[in-house]
Amino acid sequence: MTRVVVVGDLMTDAVARARYPLARASDTPAIVTMHGGGSGANVASWLAVEGSDVAFIGRRGADITGRNRDMELMGYGVDARLVMDPERPTGTCVVLVTHKGERTMLSDPGANAALSPEDLPRDLFTSGTHLHLSGYTLINEGSREAGQTALEFARRAGMSISIDSSSSAPLERTGAESFLEWTHGAKLLFANADQAKVLTGRDDPAAAAKVLTAWFPQVVIKMNTDGALWYTNNRAEPVRVPAESVDRVVDGTGAGDAFAAGFLSPWLTGKQPSDALAAGCSLAAKAIAHLGARPRL
Repeated sequence: MTRVVVVGDLMTDAVARARYPLARASDTPAIVTMHGGGSGANVASWLAVEGSDVAFIGRRGADITGRNRDMELMGYGVDARLVMDPERPTGTCVVLVTHKGERTMLSDPGANAALSPEDLPRDLFTSGTHLHLSGYTLINEGSREAGQTALEFARRAGMSISIDSSSSAPLERTGAESFLEWTHGAKLLFANADQAKVLTGRDDPAAAAKVLTAWFPQVVIKMNTDGALWYTNNRAEPVRVPAESVDRVVDGTGAGDAFAAGFLSPWLTGKQPSDALAAGCSLAAKAIAHLGARPRL
């Protein structure tokens, strides 16, 4: 079994699900729940629950919330290598879900923004291990050096590398050229259709994937209800797999992270891309069937 080292963000998600259309400048009844979150931590949690050997590198505050997030990761079976920040709180994301299921996120990275190269345990970067890097680590200026250092450590150790392109709006603010320059040389890129458009300017996910193979040998595009595709530059057409049907979508938060975890497990063992895509779609379907971005303990 290939060990996976995840470097990324650790958050608390405050999910507010509106029961009616939003009453702007007034009150709207909602159901508000708190959950562990953060793209990197979510991927690590799903990987561990699915049986992978996984370590997570991140930063948390010296607060009760951070302690709870740390213990949650250990409960999933993650080797949590969290540095405690004495000044910044654990990161928080307010996830506003409309009555139609549309999500808007307001993020305060907190301690994540101070992740530094010194926070990276060198013993985790070894040959035969895989690095998965959350794009938020590179997009956030405060943690960017740590993300770039993790990539350099992985390259020197001969590790395989996957990158998640995070979220379309901050990716656009950062700039496609910069992001592609920082991540060039990674073996696998995960992006959804919106992120792929930001990176390439192409509306069609398949066309975007073909462009992205100039930087990454393999590209996976997540397409929500249309499933997902995988493309490599020696193929005429991408491999496509449909999304799994779900009786009821409860919360889409973290579905992309669950997909990445589901894909990585079979991909790292040499399974066919169609099998890895199907496993990713299956885990994403589990994620959207319950509240929160993490697996149920």
